Amino acid sequence: MRKLLKATALATALLGGAAVAEPMNIVFTHHSSASNPFWQAVKKGFDDACEKIEANCQMIFTQTEGAIDQQAANMMAALARNPDALLTSIVDNNAFDEILQGAVDNGVITMAVNVDDTEGAAGNARQAFIGQGFVPAGYSLGKAMSEFFPAEGPIKAVVGISAPGQNWSEQRGAGVMQFLEEFKEANPDREVEIVRLDTGTDGAVVAERVGAYINANPDTTAYFDTGLWHAYVAQVLADRGIEPGKVLMGGFDIVAEVLQQMEAGYIQVQVDQQPYMQGFIPVMQAYLAHTVKLSPSDVDTGQGIVRAEDVPALWDLAKQGLR
Repeated sequence: MRKLLKATALATALLGGAAVAEPMNIVFTHHSSASNPFWQAVKKGFDDACEKIEANCQMIFTQTEGAIDQQAANMMAALARNPDALLTSIVDNNAFDEILQGAVDNGVITMAVNVDDTEGAAGNARQAFIGQGFVPAGYSLGKAMSEFFPAEGPIKAVVGISAPGQNWSEQRGAGVMQFLEEFKEANPDREVEIVRLDTGTDGAVVAERVGAYINANPDTTAYFDTGLWHAYVAQVLADRGIEPGKVLMGGFDIVAEVLQQMEAGYIQVQVDQQPYMQGFIPVMQAYLAHTVKLSPSDVDTGQGIVRAEDVPALWDLAKQGLR
């Protein structure tokens, strides 16, 4: 954190002094579509930082949510234009290795943002990662949710893997399940069942799949989503007349749909990974690398736990696109 503060101070000093001879060209490719509300907050941070350094910037979305082939194609097209910096999410451990190695070899400042290779720098040539530690975040979600578990009786927990095979979803799910296994071991007198359910990244599809599961398993205690799509499950429960809290729910990211369902009592716990920071910080690091040759460094954007009592303070920031 001290290194980050020093770097930010240096960036501020540089911005107040002589401008870069030519505007930087920065491209941000990732795995999500423009309809995903989380990524709009990332884009705002990205755009605000680009405005500060007067760079030419472009964020490129995929047409289909989570489409690795589309992301790879976007990445290659962007690199063909010889940008100064490439920011990208690494949702697959193998799909982008050759592309990013080529970018680094050609002198492009290259950073992973939002999602990293599960082996970090050992698995990919990217120079730094700015984003959340997914396994610890999943573990924290499970632990925070356990505070709402009933004091007695069986626990039936469902972990929804939004994007099977993709690093962010698998690692978050693994963190949740790690905590649940520890909870089960620590409570040998209670029946604890842990179910993995592949759910998807389309709100309607997730609502249908999880809703059908809960309908068939009305004794479900808690549903954990590895993204934000449990907000759509909450709406299904409300439409069925199932009271808030009967099925505990938690997931990731602070968007309007989630905040509404937290206020309604259907979502108990949420994890914030600070998307605005994920857009803003890598641009500033790219600027420092380009102007004064400071090496980009890893930044953990956090695993802040949000509960219902925190929602009022978050609404204004959410409306501004900052959360």
